[in-house]
This record gives sequence, C-alpha cells and structure tokens, in this order.
Amino acid sequence: MGRYAGVVAGSIVMLAGIVGLLNWWSDFVILLKGMIPAIMIFAGAISVIAALSEIKDEAAAKREEKK
Repeated sequence: MGRYAGVVAGSIVMLAGIVGLLNWWSDFVILLKGMIPAIMIFAGAISVIAALSEIKDEAAAKREEKK
C-alpha cells in the first residue's frame, strides 16, 4: 500500500511543481540568469584544479622515471 501512496504523493507534488513553474516562469528565468555566472565560476575552478592536479601527477611521474 505504501508504494501506491508514494506514487500518488509524487504525482501531486510534481503537478504542483509544474503549476508553480508556469505561474512563476519569469521569476524562474531570473533565477537561472543569476545562477549561470556562479555555475561558470565553479566549473572554471574545477577545471583549473583538475588541470593543476594533472600537471602535478605528470611531474611526479617524470621524477619517478628519472630515479
């Protein structure tokens, strides 16, 4: 019986989310526009960290190779 209640509750919440999204579409778009720079900053930072880690690993491998 619990599974069916979960399906019903999930369907109700999903429908409420769709109605809310349609009613507040302009606010949602503003939120997305505000999130894009933050996402780009975090993605850039992760990219830099990954590249630096790769450079450090490559340097360590070269040092091991010389030994």
